[in-house]
Amino acid sequence: MAENCNHDCSSCSSNCAERDPKSFLEPQNEQSNIKKVIGVVSGKGGVGKSLVTSMLASAMRKRGANTAVLDADITGPSIPKAFGLKDRVMGDENIMYPVISKEGTKVISMNLLLPDETSPVIWRGPVIGGVIKQFWNQVAWGDVDYMFVDMPPGTGDVALTVFQSLPVDGIVVVTSPNELVGMIVEKAVKMAEMMNIPVIGLVENMSYFECPNCNEKHYIFGESKAAAMAEQYSIDATAQLPIDPRVPAAYDNGEIENVAFEALDTILNKIETL
Repeated sequence: MAENCNHDCSSCSSNCAERDPKSFLEPQNEQSNIKKVIGVVSGKGGVGKSLVTSMLASAMRKRGANTAVLDADITGPSIPKAFGLKDRVMGDENIMYPVISKEGTKVISMNLLLPDETSPVIWRGPVIGGVIKQFWNQVAWGDVDYMFVDMPPGTGDVALTVFQSLPVDGIVVVTSPNELVGMIVEKAVKMAEMMNIPVIGLVENMSYFECPNCNEKHYIFGESKAAAMAEQYSIDATAQLPIDPRVPAAYDNGEIENVAFEALDTILNKIETL
């Protein structure tokens, strides 16, 4: 136990003897049967975490699995846009029903509850944490093989709430090829270790640009560091996503389910072994 312990484990990430790892887990809704929960994290914003989340869910759906996305980025939700979702969440004060994409992925997001998707969410951490718990235990998810949780960047309150309240089976870390991000990846990995959650894979987004004329790879943001980081942190599965203008265009147009996902196969294969 830490010297300055206030005995409030809900606000602490220390792994001490007094902590019961399962003591804060929220129960699933009685109309839910969620088998695996995968967190998608990044140490900083702007690296394509939500893009990767939507791609992982869509790719796993194409493999025949029942998939869902819980958008835990409450103040910056963008998952509905990726799937082209405009319908509002239906339900009452006791239960909510996720909105379903064209290909069958179930989605819950703050933007599907707001009257206007541009309305800001100006809430403090405890309120946001409460909403995430509601997204877990008040949503009738039905049968879900893989739920992907799109978390906000960083290692703050929301990440702690997700790691403590949901039975997270592993995380996928999203990064980009530069030294600063490499340092921040280490923070995310160390937090996962402190919470006893395995790191499934590392996705390096914007890794390179492949010239359409000569097919040569150009490393716009510097040489790839995915392999080196994976070795440093003992991460088995890695993926490198190229800079491809068609992918963000598909995301912005709500057509992420039409994107090719072969680059993520190694990560998907690892998830299927959980």
